[in-house]
Amino acid sequence: MKLLSEVKVRVGYDEEDIFFAIRKKFNLERSDIASFEIVRESLDARKKPNVLMSLNIAVVPAKFAEKKFFKFAEIVVDHSGLNYSKINFSGNRPVVVGFGPSGMFAGLALAISGLKPIIVEQGKCVNERQQDIDLFWKTKKLNCFSNVQFGEGGAGTFSDGKLTSNVNNDYTKKVINEFILCGAPPEIFYSGTPHIGSDKLKEIVTNVRKKIIGLGGEVWFNTKFLDYEKINDKTIGVKLKNVITNKCETVVSSALVLAVGHSAEDVYRLLNNKGLNLVPKPFAMGVRIEGLQSEINASQYGQDKEGFPPANYKLVTHLTSGRSVFTFCMCPGGEVVASASEPETIVTNGMSNYKRDGKNANSAVLVNVVPSDFESLDPLSGVEFQRKYEKLAFILGGSDYRAPAEKVKDFLSKTENPSEDFGVVKPTYSSGVKLTNLKKCLPDFVYESLIEALPILNNKLNNFAADDNLLIGIESRSSAPVQVVRSETFMADDLVFVTGEGAGYAGGITSSAADGIRCAENVISFICENI
Repeated sequence: MKLLSEVKVRVGYDEEDIFFAIRKKFNLERSDIASFEIVRESLDARKKPNVLMSLNIAVVPAKFAEKKFFKFAEIVVDHSGLNYSKINFSGNRPVVVGFGPSGMFAGLALAISGLKPIIVEQGKCVNERQQDIDLFWKTKKLNCFSNVQFGEGGAGTFSDGKLTSNVNNDYTKKVINEFILCGAPPEIFYSGTPHIGSDKLKEIVTNVRKKIIGLGGEVWFNTKFLDYEKINDKTIGVKLKNVITNKCETVVSSALVLAVGHSAEDVYRLLNNKGLNLVPKPFAMGVRIEGLQSEINASQYGQDKEGFPPANYKLVTHLTSGRSVFTFCMCPGGEVVASASEPETIVTNGMSNYKRDGKNANSAVLVNVVPSDFESLDPLSGVEFQRKYEKLAFILGGSDYRAPAEKVKDFLSKTENPSEDFGVVKPTYSSGVKLTNLKKCLPDFVYESLIEALPILNNKLNNFAADDNLLIGIESRSSAPVQVVRSETFMADDLVFVTGEGAGYAGGITSSAADGIRCAENVISFICENI
């Protein structure tokens, strides 16, 4: 196939628009092309309000017109998913702990290879998990095993479902392809800002699970990982507990894969007590900012244009203090959701559905936090740092799971008497908010950095920090505050492999899933060498 780059078409284009643009730019006729496929789509808003879509198109030339395409680069388009040779294996099955992106794709790779993994997840399947989350949002009754952080699909299931990644390699491509094979919208293959949406993710993660089971794997929900003990050079005992019945059992396994999320404090403590090498890791902390999506559209497109996709943004500024302030996990047309996994804490996150058709936009506004900010040299000091401010936010919000919030104008003026009424921006936070002074639940350096950065970011994107926009606290779980040191083969202890965001090696759905695949490949190699 041949690559036609930067084909400019209108937003909402059709096939006629594509062929017109190809004729205009490359002097090629429709008859010169036997078939074509879009392989990249991005929005070009550099000449507002003349906003266009920019396409990269892979074409198969008609035989009689092949000479016209000699100057175009060759491109290979691959839509295949994971594929491994089947292993004839009758030993103890590998155990994967966690069914978020890294555990899901590690389990899928192991299942495809014929190793029939047992995957354990302390939370529930996604439909039952949704019921627990709804109950928490409505009644403030928190299930510490099944919530926005824990359960089938991991924390990413209740987010925007972004599939962007700073790395574009064969692993990330396979992740995208597997999602499509399991029911994701086909456009995530070529979109410059691919997303699935929380509503569609629920069905897709269920389909991934069914695929694993169809290949001989098992997924045990309501099953908490407690401990492990090496039995001999080839086997490890994995201690598990059913959180419904409290029944414990030990599964003898050939390899243990820890694919826990960034909120698995109990696993961090276990590994630290067992003497594994854990190190504090930089992360970020801040707030969610919520405003009108129509204002973001107008700023990004030059006007709020009907028929245009809800506008996105990604902002960053570097302060004289050496701190960086940046937006993260922007959710167009989304909502801010209560994401606590522990009692008497406030944790916020953003979520949006596939259509992104809500009235408000939100994103995290974060300040980088480094280990020297922590209050001790303990490997888990970052975890304690997070919990300290999450508990302060709980108290500040009224000790009933409402989130503390403040209008931007009040926050920037450092008023001691913030507004008592909302303006044009009505909060979407699922458990309600309390207008108060956010300084009381933020580290001083985070508070001062946000004060300095918000006007700068607003100059980059008008109305990003409009007076009536809301700051909702706190956002503290953007990444893990600790890293579990592993070898090149992903092993952190004998027969124990670690992977994903919780281990400190990924950030986001796609990179976590790709890390899970790479981990599984190392497990496969290890098992093959020891059969």
